[in-house]
Amino acid sequence: MKDLFDATETDVAIAGAGPAGMTAAYYLAKEGVKTAIFEQKLSVGGGMWGGGMMFSRFIIQDAGKEILVDFGVPSQEYEEGYWVADAVEAVSTIASRTIKAGACIFNLISIEDVMIREGDRIIGLVLNWSAVGLANLHVDPLTIRTKVVVDATGHDCEVCKIVCKKIGPKLKTETGEVIGEKPM
Repeated sequence: MKDLFDATETDVAIAGAGPAGMTAAYYLAKEGVKTAIFEQKLSVGGGMWGGGMMFSRFIIQDAGKEILVDFGVPSQEYEEGYWVADAVEAVSTIASRTIKAGACIFNLISIEDVMIREGDRIIGLVLNWSAVGLANLHVDPLTIRTKVVVDATGHDCEVCKIVCKKIGPKLKTETGEVIGEKPM
């Protein structure tokens, strides 16, 4: 509980502990930025655990290899410009190094809402235990204050959708709203 109470005032709050959320937290914490990640599921790592097509390996391009090197995750060249790494080793290493860098990861916590002041400035998040939402219970939430919120919820863009619902279409996209994925 002490860690959670300490995270009620933070520099950066990240929604989602998949590879993107943990990587962002790692680099921020490494620079001394007080960072907390809130993951709604029991496990961190998002879909990365499943590798590619549920194989235990995944392929990244040259641009992503530098990140694996920073974390100390080994990879082998698949073909020019592409690298293969073990999914389980990558997730566990990224999670461990993120925590060791000083970021806090809280699992089973859902983001229910955002705190907005001064018109459209996001100053915090409204959190609750994920089990509360799953059981459709009414339990008063906890609020945290933060200078910056990063939405790393993947395809769903959950925090961005909440922001659009609360203050209207103001995202820096063509429509000002969450556009979603395009066809492959």
